[in-house]
Amino acid sequence: MSLLQAIVLGLVQGLTEFLPISSTAHLRIVPELFGWPDPGAAYSAVIQLGTVAAVLIYFRKDIVTLLRAFFLGLARREPFATTESRLAWFVLIGTLPIGICGLAFKKTIEGSLRSLYVISGSLIVLALILLVVERMASHKRTLDDMRWRDGLIVGLWQALALIPGSSRSGTTITGALSLGLRREDAARYSFLLSIPATSLAGIFELKHLLEATERPSTMALVTGTLVAFASGWAAIAWLLSYLRKRSTLIFIVYRVVLGVVLLVLLNQGILRPLAGVENVDTPNKPLTVPVERQGTD
Repeated sequence: MSLLQAIVLGLVQGLTEFLPISSTAHLRIVPELFGWPDPGAAYSAVIQLGTVAAVLIYFRKDIVTLLRAFFLGLARREPFATTESRLAWFVLIGTLPIGICGLAFKKTIEGSLRSLYVISGSLIVLALILLVVERMASHKRTLDDMRWRDGLIVGLWQALALIPGSSRSGTTITGALSLGLRREDAARYSFLLSIPATSLAGIFELKHLLEATERPSTMALVTGTLVAFASGWAAIAWLLSYLRKRSTLIFIVYRVVLGVVLLVLLNQGILRPLAGVENVDTPNKPLTVPVERQGTD
């Protein structure tokens, strides 16, 4: 992987991770359009750590508040006494479904599900679901109004993001909106919910990436991660500001158009559905070179 490819992919990762348009879809589409090898699910997960860092720093005050409330609640034996302590528990509960499903279906997610046909279908279907939710949702509830049921439901929506093209932020924002949350609150909760899921995915995949026989250089990984951090920060700030006054319609239209264009390009043979999947080869056991005796004494 060249430095230019690392920069482009890092930029794509950062901008699309938090917008409801699917970072996985764009990290599959962009390399295919430029004729580059698919960077692989492992590389994508590792540079996600850059966007995790962006969330951690951007919401550092919120995170400190939640952690303090969480541990104070445990110490006082009143773990759910405040809004902040409950929200911390909701983030934990909401992470369980994607963690369990991610481990259970890891091979399928990293293989056949990365087909551009699956991605195009996910882009369109989730867009239509989001459109219906936008029309029917009340947009009145805040994070203060969330309950246990809400945390679990949004967590189940997040698990759907394991299907490439659906978008983690897209599914969680859709789930939160379906529960009546305001758009800005839905996005804020989506960002907080992303921290444990993407952190664990990045750390888990980093181990496999280091064991792989073919992998991007350290410079490419570092560059992609730093660019993802900077562009991710910008995407967070922009989306929160945008959703204070506007709906998600622009993302709905974008997803449908992109999905349709993908299907056309696939049907015309311009794009190949599984080209380059997967670029990172992870061995099942350490590579060793057997030493044979060349003769006897």
